[in-house]
Amino acid sequence: YSKDPASSSMPAEKAARFAATGGTVEEILALDPDLVVASTFIAPATRAALSDLGIRVETFGAVSTVEDSVAQIHELAALAGTPALGAALDREIATAIEATEERATGVEAVLWQPGGIVPGEAALVSDLLRLAGFTSYAEARGFDQADYLPLELVVADPPDLLLVAGDGAGQRHPVLDALPYMHRADFDTRLIYCGGPTIVRALDRLAQIRAGLT
Repeated sequence: YSKDPASSSMPAEKAARFAATGGTVEEILALDPDLVVASTFIAPATRAALSDLGIRVETFGAVSTVEDSVAQIHELAALAGTPALGAALDREIATAIEATEERATGVEAVLWQPGGIVPGEAALVSDLLRLAGFTSYAEARGFDQADYLPLELVVADPPDLLLVAGDGAGQRHPVLDALPYMHRADFDTRLIYCGGPTIVRALDRLAQIRAGLT
């Protein structure tokens, strides 16, 4: 993902400084790491092989709240031997949240992700929307994680704010221009999935969008 500018949560020029692997044992061995940080979805056979070779493996799962992400930041910073950097990022996130919470809106919003789906309420981006003061259009209508939001429903029952993070035909349909009471804004796909420093950028973008509603 880091090599794809549309998917990476860091700038492409920074990502280019680092090697990338397909996650195979052979590629990892060639890098001779002290520590392998992997997803909890790492193949059991891969993890077992790395352990048998004496390579330490630490796994991290997906987070659903900012609080969970901050806990991971501290854990990873400790593993890297840089706890002060973890604490600094924690403070940056806390400052961004504080600034966001001071200007809550109560506007009903929905994030329209690539493929026309919506995030579940247990997704990190949903927690960010709540922190930014938005109420959930999707939750109020019984949508779950990755449920499809049809264009017809958006037209018949528009939210106060439609955040578009995709370029599907429905998401760019000209009929959306004919909904005078619905605000619409683009939301970078790189801000949807990752925690850590992405949280600060996502909150900044939500604050920018919110300011445009007044």
